[in-house]
Amino acid sequence: MTAPSVKSIRALERGLDVLQALQTGPGAGLKDLHAITGLPKATLLRILRTLAERNLVWQRMADGAYLTSSRAARPPSDHSSRLVEVASPIMAGLCEQVNWPSVLAVRRGAQMEVIETNRPRSHVSHLPLGPVGAKISMLLTSTGRAYFSFCSREEREEILAQVLAEATPEASLARDAVWVARLVAQTQAQGYGMRDPSIAGDGVGQRLMADDGRNSIAVPIIVSGQVVASLNLTWTRRATNASHIVGEHLEALRAAAAETALRLMAQPA
Repeated sequence: MTAPSVKSIRALERGLDVLQALQTGPGAGLKDLHAITGLPKATLLRILRTLAERNLVWQRMADGAYLTSSRAARPPSDHSSRLVEVASPIMAGLCEQVNWPSVLAVRRGAQMEVIETNRPRSHVSHLPLGPVGAKISMLLTSTGRAYFSFCSREEREEILAQVLAEATPEASLARDAVWVARLVAQTQAQGYGMRDPSIAGDGVGQRLMADDGRNSIAVPIIVSGQVVASLNLTWTRRATNASHIVGEHLEALRAAAAETALRLMAQPA
């Protein structure tokens, strides 16, 4: 006996096409999905909303790109995507609370790399922050210092070796064992990373990086004793100063980092 002839469900096919398109890349915007699938943007928006309501896709704040969620099939090594998925709504809440923008960054060799920012949600959405994929100095920025100072001694040595192997302004600092030890001790004692004065408007002599008129603090995200990322808070120096930010918003920043760590532990890869 032959099986009865059955028609496929076109709407389901379209949804699966979209999901497959998202699974094969690091995320895609509406324009990208339109080019990949050929589906009208109005149709795509309905599909994406349906997939989001089923917790199969979510939308990154930094650039509006859509990504598959941890409930959808994904290579188990894609740690950064899971981290962003967990941290993104927490960062949205943080921005509503403090109104200054943040970036989430992970280590990439001797630098940090931005993987999410809530800048579009802040009152200074025009502030150039990020974008996703931007590389951040390990030894000069608050984000890098928060990671570097709270990671293991073995990882710090590995980072320093990589910094020394690259021709960057940081190399001379990495050679100075006293400077490095002081940086780590100070950052650990205060519990957060702070931008180097040379890029925070307070430096004297030769600048190691261009002054962008901003300052920032950052805290590590620690899961099971291991630093997995840094979360920062950035402001414009003409609007406020570091003492005010630390006094008013450091605890909110720490709470966001701690909540991210807890959710990561509750949702193991």
